[in-house]
Amino acid sequence: MTMTNLKSTFWAVAAATLLYLAAPYSTSAHCDTLDGPVIQDARKAIAAKDVTPVLKWVKAKDEKAVRASFEKVLSAHPAKKETAEQKFFATLVKVHRAGEGAPFTGLKPAGSVEPAVAEADKALTSGSTDALVKLITDDVAAGIQKRYQRAAAAYQHKDESVAQGREFVEAYVDYTHYVERLHQDATGAGGHGEHGTAAKHGKKMPHEKHREEHHGHQ
Repeated sequence: MTMTNLKSTFWAVAAATLLYLAAPYSTSAHCDTLDGPVIQDARKAIAAKDVTPVLKWVKAKDEKAVRASFEKVLSAHPAKKETAEQKFFATLVKVHRAGEGAPFTGLKPAGSVEPAVAEADKALTSGSTDALVKLITDDVAAGIQKRYQRAAAAYQHKDESVAQGREFVEAYVDYTHYVERLHQDATGAGGHGEHGTAAKHGKKMPHEKHREEHHGHQ
C-alpha cells in the first residue's frame, strides 16, 4: 500500500470514527463519573426539586426506581442528605447503565473522563469540533502508522523461517484488526447501546479468538 493510499484510508476512517465518538450523549466512557452529564443532571434535579432532568437517562420502565430514590433525597434529614444524594447518584447511574447493557462498577471520581470523551463534551458546548478532530486524528494516525510499520518490516522476512513467519502473522493480526475495529466503530457495528454486543454477553470478538489461537499454536 502506498503512502498516498494509506493517508486516504486513514482520513476516511478517522472522519467516520470522529462522527461515532462525537454523537450526542454517547456516554459509555463517563456516565458513571461525578462530573459526567448524568450526575450533572442529577444535581440540577435536586436543586430544582424536580426529577424531570434525569428521566431522559433511563428507560420508561425504570422510572419508578429512580423517582423513589429521588424522593428519599428530598425527604432526607439535613444530616443525612449527602448520603441520600450519593445513593441517588448510584441508583441513577446503575439503572442507566443497565438500560444500556453495561455493568455498574461504582461511581468514579471527577476528572476520570477519557480525554476524547472530555473533548467530545467540549465540542457540544463550544460548537466546534476542531480540538476533538485533532485529538482523534492524531491518535488514529499514530496507531495505524505504528502497526503498519511493524507489519511492513516483518512482511519483508515472513518467508525466511517459521519463527519470522509467525512474527509477521502476529504483527499482521494486530495491524488489520486495529483498522477493523476502527471501521466497525465508525460504521456503528459496536456502539454505546451495545457496549460491544459480544462483550456484553461475555463472548470474545473474532480478532481476540484469532490471536489466542495463533499464540496457542506457537
